[in-house]
Formats: sequence, structure tokens, C-alpha cells
Amino acid sequence: MDCLFCKIILGEVPAQVVSETEHTLAFRDINPQAPVHVLVIPKIHVPNFAALAEHPEALAAVAAQAAAVAKAEGVDASGYRVVFNTGSGAGQTVFHVHAHLLGGRGLNWPPG
Repeated sequence: MDCLFCKIILGEVPAQVVSETEHTLAFRDINPQAPVHVLVIPKIHVPNFAALAEHPEALAAVAAQAAAVAKAEGVDASGYRVVFNTGSGAGQTVFHVHAHLLGGRGLNWPPG
């Protein structure tokens, strides 16, 4: 499989890892859109958010890890956003589901 995030999980491609659990990996985005911009991914290959619905344990693990990273990064009190882009039309460029954890600045609504 030629998946960038699978290669990061395997240690074949370097990443600035923030934290890791048995089921997830969290690392800094290489093109940050906020002072805190961390990607949280499941260690199993799932192509997008819609397919993640078939893996509720992975979804729960990603959510728990995103919350833990927000706390560790100090944005849990001030507020943060968790975003899943699904499909190229929504800006997904790596087709391994990933949550964008964004914080450390004002996050306007609506986004985009």
C-alpha cells in the first residue's frame, strides 16, 4: 500500500510525533493552519471519515487521543476544533482518515 500515513506509522517516513497510543498516532501537520495543528490518525488504514463509521473502536480511540492532545497542548480551556475532511472536494489529500486538531487562535465560524 502506498499510503503516506501508513508509512509514518511504520516509521518509514519521519514525522514530529506528539503522542502515540496502541491504536493511534498524533503528529504535527507539516502545513499548520493554527499555532496548534496536530493530526490524529488510527493505526489501521481507513480511507476516510465515512469508512471510519465501520470501525467504532478506532473512531473512539481517535476522539480520545484528540482530547488528550488538546489538553497536553494547552488548548482544552481556550477552545479547539477537530475536523475530518472527507473526499478531495473537502480538501482531503491523504486518503487515510485523520482528525485535524486546531487551536491556539480564534477559530471563526463558519470555517473555510
